[in-house]
Amino acid sequence: MEKPNNDITPKVTGIGGIFFLADNPKELQNWYAKNLGFEMNEWGGASFDSRSVDKPEEINSLQWNPFKQGSEYFAPSKKEFMINYRVQNIEGLVNQFKENGVTILDDIATYDYGKFVHIMDNEGNKIELWEPINDK
Repeated sequence: MEKPNNDITPKVTGIGGIFFLADNPKELQNWYAKNLGFEMNEWGGASFDSRSVDKPEEINSLQWNPFKQGSEYFAPSKKEFMINYRVQNIEGLVNQFKENGVTILDDIATYDYGKFVHIMDNEGNKIELWEPINDK
């Protein structure tokens, strides 16, 4: 009999999105659609779905999305990209960040598709953490 995975260790479980700045996001989306077959979604990017090895019944989604150059969504980072990591136990992670002196940019925000918080790494990269609703 398979044992259920009740692991609630605060950690990253995968990549939830790849976000980057572009001079003309719409034109770039069209280029990727035409040349690489990306299917754009309502968020202005593409979704890549996969299944977890440990939980094959679960469908994970990775979001690919260009943002307009100068977008404040990446602030205060000066970098041209941001990675969204899928996590479990986002509250536990935030507590660890506080203990470790990690720069936390906002409070945990909850939406119908998950919880989010943003942090900065020690080289000035903004990181988006996402705990999907279906991971609980």
